[in-house]
Amino acid sequence: MARTRSSLRRALAAGLTVLATAAATVVATAGPAAAATTPGVDVSHYQGTINWTSVRNAGIQFAFIKATEGTSVKDSAFNTNYVNSYNAGVIRGAYHFARPNISAGSTQANYLASNGGAWSADSRTLPAALDIEANPYSGGYCYGLSTTAMRSWVQDFLNTYRSRTGRYAVIYTTTSWWNQCTGSWTGPWANHPLWLARWSSTPGALPAGASVYSFWQYTSSGAVSGISGNVDRNYWNGDRTRLIALANNT
Repeated sequence: MARTRSSLRRALAAGLTVLATAAATVVATAGPAAAATTPGVDVSHYQGTINWTSVRNAGIQFAFIKATEGTSVKDSAFNTNYVNSYNAGVIRGAYHFARPNISAGSTQANYLASNGGAWSADSRTLPAALDIEANPYSGGYCYGLSTTAMRSWVQDFLNTYRSRTGRYAVIYTTTSWWNQCTGSWTGPWANHPLWLARWSSTPGALPAGASVYSFWQYTSSGAVSGISGNVDRNYWNGDRTRLIALANNT
C-alpha cells in the first residue's frame, strides 16, 4: 500500500457482476493499458500536501485515501485529502490498514466507519477498503493468527462494516499473503471487490476463488502531477461510468 513506510504500509452491486463477466477474459494476462482503463492513486500523509486539481487534470479519476489503522491511528492528512479530492472531481474512498492481532475485526470496522469510512450515494464516494497484507510490525507475517482465526477476523470486519454502511467493503491484498494467511479462503469474493496489489506489468494469479479484480495497484513508484515524489498507481477494471455505478451501489 502506500506500504507501511513506518506505520502504514476493497452481493457487490449488480453492476460489478456485469463488470466481472465482461472483464474476465482480460484479467489474467493483459498489461495495465489493456486490462483496465481508469487510472487512480492511493495516498496517505506520506505524500505530503497534494494539489488535487492538478491530480485530476493529470487524468487521475479515483483515489483511495488512508483513513485509519488499528483502533487508535487516524491519518493526519485524511480530512484534507478526502475533502479536496472530492472537490476536484476525484471519486474517492477511505481505506483502513488492518492490525488483526491487536483487536477484533468488528472493533476496527467500527473505528473506520466512525472516522471517515462511512458511505453516501453522491457519485464520488466508494465503499471503504480493508487493507490486509503482510504484517510490518512484530508478531509474524500473518499476525500470529491461524488461517481459521484470520478468516474469522476478516469476516467480523466485513460484516460489521456492511452493518454500519450498507456496503460491501473493498479488500486490498496480495495473492501470496491471502492464500497463505487465510488458507486460500474463497468466501469474500462473491460480494467484495478485490483490490489486487502486484507491482508488475500484469496482474498475475488472483487470490484463491477470485475470478476478477476490480482495482489493481500495479506500482509503488508512480509519478503524478500535483503529488511530490513516488505514489502508488492503480487501475479500475472498467470505465468511469462503471466506477460511478460502484460508488452509487447501482
